[in-house]
Amino acid sequence: MNDPADMSAAAKGQFTLTVEVEFAAAHHLRDYEGNCARLHGHNWKVIVEMTGARLNAVGMVVDFKTMKKAARAAAEHLDHRYLNEIPPFDTINPTAEHIAVWFFDELSVTLNQPTARVSAITIWENDRSAVTYRA
Repeated sequence: MNDPADMSAAAKGQFTLTVEVEFAAAHHLRDYEGNCARLHGHNWKVIVEMTGARLNAVGMVVDFKTMKKAARAAAEHLDHRYLNEIPPFDTINPTAEHIAVWFFDELSVTLNQPTARVSAITIWENDRSAVTYRA
């Protein structure tokens, strides 16, 4: 049987790992003309993607458990809160786009490593509307 380390060295492509977490929060959009200017809430869904090409000795890029723990901790910071009162959303609009960047930045600090990095965050604010941020 092949050694996983030998297999990772032979990998020619990238692996993308995905985990999903949820949180519920209220917000309103400043300087917006429409219903979203009023206080309202969402059951937000956050999809975290990490990308890497090398497998560790176990045969993983990153343990899903590690990704989920970090994503849940970030989501907990926003869960059942009024986003407009939480930095940085107390000064910038808590749009799905800004929330995606916030998650990307928070999780990059926690999860990025030499062999894998956070590559995208998708924020669903309902079943029909989502934004993806990639960097």
